[in-house]
Amino acid sequence: MAQRPNMLIVMVDQLNGTLFPDGPARWLHAPNLKKLAGRSTRFTNAYTASPLCAPARASFMSGQLPRRTRVYDNAAEFASDIPTYAHHLRRAGYSTCLSGKMHFVGPDQLHGFEERLTTDVYPADFGWTPDYRKPGERIDWWYHNLGSVTSAGIAEISNQLEYDDEVAYHSVRKIYDLGRQQDDRPWMLTVSFTHPHDPYLARRKFWDLYADCEHLLPVISAIDYEDHDPHSQRIFDANDWRSFNILDTDIQRSRRAYFANISYLDEKIGDILTTLEAVNQAENTIVLFVSDHGDMLGERGLWFKMNFFEGSARVPLMISSPDMPSRKIDHPVSTLDVLPTLAELAGINMAEIMPWTDGTSLVPVSQGIISDKPVRMEYAAEASFAPLVALRYGQWKYIHCELDPPQLFDLKADPHELSNLAAEPAHAEPAAKFAQDVYQNWNMAAFDVEVRQSQARRWVVYEALRNGSYFPWDYQPLQKASERYMRNHMNLNVVEERQRFPKD
Repeated sequence: MAQRPNMLIVMVDQLNGTLFPDGPARWLHAPNLKKLAGRSTRFTNAYTASPLCAPARASFMSGQLPRRTRVYDNAAEFASDIPTYAHHLRRAGYSTCLSGKMHFVGPDQLHGFEERLTTDVYPADFGWTPDYRKPGERIDWWYHNLGSVTSAGIAEISNQLEYDDEVAYHSVRKIYDLGRQQDDRPWMLTVSFTHPHDPYLARRKFWDLYADCEHLLPVISAIDYEDHDPHSQRIFDANDWRSFNILDTDIQRSRRAYFANISYLDEKIGDILTTLEAVNQAENTIVLFVSDHGDMLGERGLWFKMNFFEGSARVPLMISSPDMPSRKIDHPVSTLDVLPTLAELAGINMAEIMPWTDGTSLVPVSQGIISDKPVRMEYAAEASFAPLVALRYGQWKYIHCELDPPQLFDLKADPHELSNLAAEPAHAEPAAKFAQDVYQNWNMAAFDVEVRQSQARRWVVYEALRNGSYFPWDYQPLQKASERYMRNHMNLNVVEERQRFPKD
């Protein structure tokens, strides 16, 4: 059997997919991502499985919707018995490594990764659990608020910048280790950054790139609170919007910092790809670039995520592989499709993969063989009072919540989703068809019960575990100092020879 390809999976956080109409938008300063796009299959209409970090990432890794993973929100445990792409690849003989964020909640902080180079940027316990028993309650100490917008600007260091600097450093160092080829297995390295997630703070080097940017104000300006749909109103309330006076200058600074952090990430990703070439690992390495979800960036007055509008739910997805052509694909796809795609590219028996996933391999899609399945999305976290689901199919997007009127958008005619057609007589037929599809795909009453039970259990467990001696689940990176550099149980000549690349 031919050598299986190596895999470099680069994930970023909260990157709005509308900024990637065919790779990075021309006005973005992102030369490395543009170069990667030029040799990739570019999925211009890729969607998250859930517009929030932990559920999106659990679904991305497992190929299963949140209702199946039971990762409904940012404090729901990701069960150890759910296979991820790391499990499947490791079972097939790959070495598997994670550098960076994956927002795993629970005592299992590896989920198939053999090695993890950093801790996570977010907590691993149940402390961020929403509570459907208290609709409208705002939990101040961890809920998003619009202070990220009013405090946007320049920072040479921040909590998030420190984290991503570390993620990039360890990723580059790991690739040098892989280049030394002291392990003859194929490898999979997942590098996961926390930018451009808010707070909207950027280093001046990248901030200055956007001094004359023409995109610092949203296309759709703020809509009055009373004119928003009910779920958007709940998001505004969860974000404590009444406590902040958002000015155009705040919006401009926030978007400028966000764009600057795309350029910051581009430089980090460029360093990683350059290292891959330097150690002769690029030719046989598949590179996948994706985000967990998007950011509304002030469109309609909304910020962050937590909804199914394009800015929040649509993500960039690019795959550079010899088995996938360099071309643009407009057909809607999902981050749920990543696991079966990686499995097919690795030559893993797909009969073993498909029972465990809600996704479909994108290899045939990249070659023009289009799936007829709609893209499915779910949301059951903060700012919701009951689960929401969505279907994206053809030109249409349909959003359903048992508490709210349905929403139907024609994205071809109305890309900014301003006209809800669900109650329009002229669109009764597609609205009825999508309503039927919702009830074929979901038992909404049972979904609601499952979320409420999960939340109630976690509130009990969290309060119990924080009472008395506390044992955290946060990942502690293992560094064997006695096995690094030069030690007296090692032969100096052997160490120096093994660690050099190239050998001569």
